[in-house]
Amino acid sequence: MPEGDTVYQAARRLRAALVDRELTVTDFRVPALATVDLTGRSVLEVVPRGKHLLTRIEGGVTLHTHLRMDGTWHVQDTGAHPLPRPWHAIRLVLANAAHTVVGMRMPVVELLRGADESTVVGHLGPDLLGPDWDAPEAARRLAARPRRPIGEALLDQRNLAGIGNVYRVELCFLRGVAPWTPVAEAGDPLAWTVLAQRLLAANRDRVGHVTTGDTRPGRRHWVYGRAGRPCARCGTGIRRADLGDPPRVTFWCPRCQPSPDGGTPGDRRPGGSSYRA
Repeated sequence: MPEGDTVYQAARRLRAALVDRELTVTDFRVPALATVDLTGRSVLEVVPRGKHLLTRIEGGVTLHTHLRMDGTWHVQDTGAHPLPRPWHAIRLVLANAAHTVVGMRMPVVELLRGADESTVVGHLGPDLLGPDWDAPEAARRLAARPRRPIGEALLDQRNLAGIGNVYRVELCFLRGVAPWTPVAEAGDPLAWTVLAQRLLAANRDRVGHVTTGDTRPGRRHWVYGRAGRPCARCGTGIRRADLGDPPRVTFWCPRCQPSPDGGTPGDRRPGGSSYRA
């Protein structure tokens, strides 16, 4: 799943391609918007909010998109290349005289009145890469449900906006805490939020998530995607399980991240832990 830094980068690319330029093509390939025509209007802003993108268009219209698991944005020079394939995966095309942007496999594509943006992003907690980032407020939200597993609390965008599965797994390793540890037993919530922001900020200007400081292939993560391989810190085999509700693939080092009860997670799925993106 694209995480906050990926969406931040997408917003920067779209901003450079679209802002202050008049749209010459608006091709929405979703049924609800199939007849919409916004040509002749200018794009005013492209704003990332957690994992959401808000593209504000002249006339009080906001295009709201979310990449979820598989969505991607492509930016190319207008007329220089055919649209990317497979064509059936295209969900929208926006173009001006200079640039064309294409949204692929995008599950959320909707138009809103600008005044209604809060209906889709108003639930979000402080944005890790936003100008209004507030670490103490994010920590307060994390601590509000002390028995919730820390790994699930980090994914809940109502607490802090921008963390996906890669960062929540790596954060747990860096803090030396098993992902199923209750928030109340996971240490200072403020330390979690400060570290989370540092990780995303360190990656917002490069492709790919690097949490170890080593950009070489196979060495970018401490535990994510490394099941069965030795921990880079202690040599213990990295473990993997599907945990949470909904379940997410989780990686951890059993030595560097000891269980709070001395056991293993097994197939536990703590209840009451749904979260919003």
